[in-house]
Amino acid sequence: MTDRPLLVEPVPVVAGLSPYEIDRPGRPDLVLDFNESLASPAAIRKAVHGTPVNRYPDKRPLEGAIATRLGIEPEGVVVTNGADDALERIVRSVACPGRRAVLTTPTYNMIRRFSILSGAEVIDIPWWGGDWPVDEVCRLVGDATALVAVVSPSNPTGAVVSRESFAELLDRLPRALILLDQAYVDFTDSENDLAPLALSYPNAVVVRTFSKAWGAAGLRIGCAAGDPRVIDWLHRVGLPFPAATPSIDAVMAAVSEGPDGERIARVREQRGELVELLESLGVETLRSEASFVFARFGDADLVWRGLGALGISVRAFPTRPDLRGWLRITLPGGEENWRRLADGLRTVLAPEAVLFDLDGVLVDVSGSYRRAIVDTAARWDVTLTPEDVARGKAAGDAANDWKLTRRLLAERGVEAGLDEVTEVFEELYQGTVDQPGHRRHETLRVEREHLARLAAGRPLAVVTGRPRADAERVLSENNIDDLFAAVVCMEDAPAKPDPAPVHLALERLGVATAWMVGDTVDDVRAARRAGVLPIGVPAPGEDPAAAKTAFEDAGAAVVLDFPSDLEGVLP
Repeated sequence: MTDRPLLVEPVPVVAGLSPYEIDRPGRPDLVLDFNESLASPAAIRKAVHGTPVNRYPDKRPLEGAIATRLGIEPEGVVVTNGADDALERIVRSVACPGRRAVLTTPTYNMIRRFSILSGAEVIDIPWWGGDWPVDEVCRLVGDATALVAVVSPSNPTGAVVSRESFAELLDRLPRALILLDQAYVDFTDSENDLAPLALSYPNAVVVRTFSKAWGAAGLRIGCAAGDPRVIDWLHRVGLPFPAATPSIDAVMAAVSEGPDGERIARVREQRGELVELLESLGVETLRSEASFVFARFGDADLVWRGLGALGISVRAFPTRPDLRGWLRITLPGGEENWRRLADGLRTVLAPEAVLFDLDGVLVDVSGSYRRAIVDTAARWDVTLTPEDVARGKAAGDAANDWKLTRRLLAERGVEAGLDEVTEVFEELYQGTVDQPGHRRHETLRVEREHLARLAAGRPLAVVTGRPRADAERVLSENNIDDLFAAVVCMEDAPAKPDPAPVHLALERLGVATAWMVGDTVDDVRAARRAGVLPIGVPAPGEDPAAAKTAFEDAGAAVVLDFPSDLEGVLP
């Protein structure tokens, strides 16, 4: 600690408070002064693995362990309910109406939120990286400034403040409380750890968390460290028991061993690998010293939704106009998840191929296949409407129209054999010598010129549940068969939503990444399960709003109005 005088003053109400504590004479072993239960139910004891939870938690041993790790006295540490609790206590202790809080932007939003709630005037100064704006901050600081927040490494940019800049800030602003948020400090070089410098000044308070590098976010343990006089304020404004006993015990065990150095090292390696990958894909990144990379995309919403469709969630900032176009991507650490993230980014940003379902996407089958479903049911005196068929498709597991027809009949109390249903369906669809089939009503939904432009940039494939003879016929009759390098049909693999036909299409094209356009939830689910970006497009005659909802519920990244809209979305 330091013997320098403390020139910062807390808000008046804090000066009149005292920490919540009681005196206990002697060393009692029968404690009856907190109205606690003397025992816990067996179910609770089992759930917490024997940790006693009938007594209020004692955080002092953990505060001592943290203090030892930081090289300070226990009085200089307060354990909190995660780092957010520490941040809120710091803000509440010095910020109030008539005072000012100075923050850089973009930064961790909770500091700004706590400052606003305190009634203080909030001053935002831009800082995205490079030299921290010491001169500008000091220019704006007057007698009314109570708090200056420094987040290093910063969230969401990952930028760090230099030791020189931070030392200058401390020297020039002795009457303001300097909040140093170090949630991500374990992921940076030791030279960027400003805590030793901060702890040598009475007007600086350091915030740490066990949620990031320590892998204990669910335990909700954080801490603040600083001059004991300032830490005393934080005891006064916070809850007396901010952390649960099992959480305290678990973090105590972690502190004795330290964070997982091997995982931290791998996260740092992945940070460089992710920057290299993104830049190879034409994406701008900022230099980060944290466990994430902040990147700006041409269409951040598409990337965010695309990764989400592949089961990968990254951080977007839809309510922050200053962060429009940026995404924050956390490094997973583990190898399998790293490969999944890298493959997902390549899939969204640089697909090697495009796959199409045939019916309802390339070809309008509302008057052929879908009409055949309705007319087949009529042979059993069952009336179906196009809306009934659409609902059947939306229910999923409906790639095979013969099986779908039989299922719709069964739902209406009619049991019919699949062979019999198939025979009637094919007669209606293919036609007979005396009666032309419904297939004559099929029309192309996507013009050849559009498909030719797509094929010039990357190989195309068809993934359909049709028999091969029908698929090849319709492609040939519409003069687009030469544009598809692969055609996967009913005979080749199990029906969608099984991912097997999608995997087979990738194999035949010799590619690893692709987008797939389909008109049913089965198409979307098959693509997603195969690691291919799922794109939905309503079939002709379907309710676009209902189809969009169904696609999004199934996990589609994008829902197009028409198949030809794909050209404007593809990177």
